[in-house]
Amino acid sequence: MTADAPLLEVQRLVKHFPIRAGVFKRTVGNVRAVDGVDLVVRRGETLGIVGESGCGKTTLGRTILKLVEPTDGRILFEGRDITPLKRRQMQPVRRHIQIVFQDPYASLNPRMTVREIVAEPLRIHGIYRGRERRRSVEELLRTVGLSPEHANRFPHEFSGGQRQRIGVARALALNPTLIVLDEPVSALDVSIQAQVVNLLAQLQEDFDLTYLFIAHDLSVVRHISDRVAVMYLGKIVEIGTREEIYERPTHPYTQALLSAVPIDDPRQRGTRERIVLTGDVPSPADPPSGCRFRTRCWKATEVCATTTPPSGADPDVGGHAALCHHPLLSEGMLATA
Repeated sequence: MTADAPLLEVQRLVKHFPIRAGVFKRTVGNVRAVDGVDLVVRRGETLGIVGESGCGKTTLGRTILKLVEPTDGRILFEGRDITPLKRRQMQPVRRHIQIVFQDPYASLNPRMTVREIVAEPLRIHGIYRGRERRRSVEELLRTVGLSPEHANRFPHEFSGGQRQRIGVARALALNPTLIVLDEPVSALDVSIQAQVVNLLAQLQEDFDLTYLFIAHDLSVVRHISDRVAVMYLGKIVEIGTREEIYERPTHPYTQALLSAVPIDDPRQRGTRERIVLTGDVPSPADPPSGCRFRTRCWKATEVCATTTPPSGADPDVGGHAALCHHPLLSEGMLATA
């Protein structure tokens, strides 16, 4: 693997969930949760994945980890195609790819102590034993801002922010290269979110981590991400650097999302046009023909219904592209978002 090669590369990734009906549970359709996604993640960067609830971003993260098996496409990690690997074959790979789940209340086993939770990856992979494992757990707890004395307590004795720190410590246990952060702060109080985001940024710097940061909070994504990919109905509709997405968005959906972001400065409120989308999000089991956003887009024309927009997307770092027949030029329009 060369120095400039991507750490993670996703090629035309697809994940469909079958819809079964009738007495014999025959497959009558598919939910197209992820429907042809291309992504490149470089070592040491943070790629944010944003979009409405139900757009497929969590499924994308779990498919990349192979917590759910992809329907089609390829997943390359450090140049190796891990798509065909079975569960046992994936175990060595999982030492380098970890996940922090969204809900810190549900992702920790309530019957295990914090020591057992954080040490579980070490036990599964046969790393350290006895006193060495104990010291490793205590050091991990210090790293995420907890006291070693917390190791003998159970998850219900901690606040939401502390539980998420325990989840982060567990993810760090194997010294991974890539961590998938599945909405890691959405279940936390606003006052705690900044602390956890700052912790993640510090850990990335200290341990040379690469993040795939999944979220629906555009403000949080802007704070931590180097590049941002916007998802809608299972597809990446726009991708670019943080500055390109937040200051010069070209896809109508991206512009609508950003127009809804609250403005912190009261003096700037009312200076930005709010884009209100009409209609409901179409069903991922029966997405619209052509452009998937056309049923809610104020720029839609006949070609949007008959022809799928050319991606034109260069997923490499620095490539800014939108999956749209009529990309909008909006430089400076949303710079105050």
